[in-house]
Amino acid sequence: MLLEKIDALLKEVKELKASNAEEIEALRVKYLSKKGEIAALMTDFRTVTADQKKAVGIKINELKQTALEHINALREEVASSADSHDDLDLTRTAYPVNLGTRHPISIVTNEIIDIFSRMGFTLADGPEVEDDLHVFTKMNFAADHPARDMQDTFFVETHPNDVTKNIILRSHTSSVQARVMDTTKPPIRVICPGRVYRNEAITARAHCFFHQIEGLYIDKNVSFTDLKQVLLTFAQELFGADTKIRLRPSYFPFTEPSAEMDISCHICGGVGCGFCKHTGWVEILGCGMVDPNVLELCGIDSKVYSGYAFGVGVERITNLLYRVSDLRMFSENDTRFLREFEAAN
Repeated sequence: MLLEKIDALLKEVKELKASNAEEIEALRVKYLSKKGEIAALMTDFRTVTADQKKAVGIKINELKQTALEHINALREEVASSADSHDDLDLTRTAYPVNLGTRHPISIVTNEIIDIFSRMGFTLADGPEVEDDLHVFTKMNFAADHPARDMQDTFFVETHPNDVTKNIILRSHTSSVQARVMDTTKPPIRVICPGRVYRNEAITARAHCFFHQIEGLYIDKNVSFTDLKQVLLTFAQELFGADTKIRLRPSYFPFTEPSAEMDISCHICGGVGCGFCKHTGWVEILGCGMVDPNVLELCGIDSKVYSGYAFGVGVERITNLLYRVSDLRMFSENDTRFLREFEAAN
């Protein structure tokens, strides 16, 4: 059992001994490095049931903190017993050093990037302060589309006579896709992670900024079947091999046909619970085949090439994995909240 393994390591750590700096460094590498004993526990942590994750995570954090403190104590003992203090560096940070950890959004973003990277997708990036041309016009948004309204979009600079020149805070990372299609000849296979902004009231379920990862694949003879298989692989890699998906018809200006994708609830196994509103399914992303108009607007011949696109909200995925009830907690920098994710680093 994982808890027994953690307790055994905790007892082992408390009994560590070292007589010189080399032995202390060897202990640090063995227990605290990225390939050390404690990091290896994370492989087993992923298989822990949801109701045990908190207890196991607390024990792993306790083990990690105990190992750090004990190794630092050994380091101080060796340093104080040295005959000569000629090498003492008075500018060095005092021990123990409190280690920082990655933010939960970064943890999930990196995991999603890793999954798609293994499927051949490369990273693409673009500016957060964008023009209407790349955010809306080249994405097939009509001139009177509601997303162009001030209620949804943060406008930095407006041009009433030519809306394509409006400067805005991007409301989705599809603008990166437009820039890639403008400058790259197919085949194109990219994912576009980044922060986006929308003029919304800040509540437990919504924020004026959040994070997306969008994907784009363009080549000859790309089909909806290709899209479905990629998304199934993604869902099973992230949520477990037993995860099922379903695609429901939807509408997006830049894809046709379009769909919303649900996964079988990983909390109840698809049986039905309060988390999935007793449906057995949880929505996680939107997707579809790239509209031929988008290809043509970006200079790609839609009679030769086809493609698919999808968009994932990182905060939503993070909520599903860690069951965080309030989106505001991700941006408040409360160290008590962030410390709960040390075991995932």
